[in-house]
Amino acid sequence: MMKRIRYTVNMHLFLIATLLLGCDSKETRLQQFLLKGNLAAKELNYQQAAYYYEEAIKLDACFADAHNNLGTVHFQQKQWERALASYNRALECKPDFVGALLNRANTAYELKEYFNALKDLDEVRILKPDTALAHFISGLVYTKMRDFDRALNAFDKVIGLEPANVEAIVNRATIYFYKKQFSLAKAELENAMKLNPGEPNIFNTLALIFAEQGKNREALAMVERALELAPHQPYFINNRGYIFLQLNDLARAEADINESISRDPYNGWAYRNKGILYLMKQDSESAERLLRQAEKADDFIDRIYFFLGTALMKNGKKGEACLAFRKSEQRGDNMMTADLIKACR
Repeated sequence: MMKRIRYTVNMHLFLIATLLLGCDSKETRLQQFLLKGNLAAKELNYQQAAYYYEEAIKLDACFADAHNNLGTVHFQQKQWERALASYNRALECKPDFVGALLNRANTAYELKEYFNALKDLDEVRILKPDTALAHFISGLVYTKMRDFDRALNAFDKVIGLEPANVEAIVNRATIYFYKKQFSLAKAELENAMKLNPGEPNIFNTLALIFAEQGKNREALAMVERALELAPHQPYFINNRGYIFLQLNDLARAEADINESISRDPYNGWAYRNKGILYLMKQDSESAERLLRQAEKADDFIDRIYFFLGTALMKNGKKGEACLAFRKSEQRGDNMMTADLIKACR
């Protein structure tokens, strides 16, 4: 449901390559391959970019910049394990490579290796204490760990270093949303809107706050505003589908959720919403399948265990259902009814 707001950890461009074209030394050839790879990556030609980085590595097996940038090519293609291997190699060659440490932390986040990510981020802060991006990624990691207070502290540090960082402010609002502190979340978003009224994630987050408060028409207006600013954003399309579910407009909900999945097949929130859709259509077997898929994609997803428990209970799997309901209750989802609690005793 929520779109993760984050910096992009960019590959390093090396302008020095343009100054060395008159020579034919090994260093010149390395920089030429690196520059060609960067240009290809900028054009999203990842296969060509990887070729140039690999050619550089053939010349110098411990060329850290090429390993790092090759890792980022893999990262952009969601090839997390290959990205991690490249970043590991870059750091074997250059242990104090801050960019590679940040990139490896980012990859560890995607692989749900949260403690490894935090370890790399601690190392970055030792090497460069005022690196706002290290605090930013820490905030994302702590959010996924459901350590919301530490996540808030991390985003506070980003904003202390960069007061106009709208992404950090929106993420802080998102934490308040998860904590059900909606007034604080709205205040953060109002501040973000003053800094950048064209940031679509502001309106997406407002939509989710209104939906949580049962103000579905206001929620729909906000998500439509987000989609005006970013028309094909799959998270926003999925969120509109969720709001249509709340409005019991199942046809439009299904159309949006399916479109979101077609644009981003990795978004577990969309599978959760499709599971809810099938629960509403009284197809509990399909609902269970989709909700398990959502849990596998991202067990952080809000209320995933309540809806999965509901599907399991309808499918006669009381033991599994009650385990899911207990997880839901432990998370403070506030969805458990007295009848469900009684049924699981």
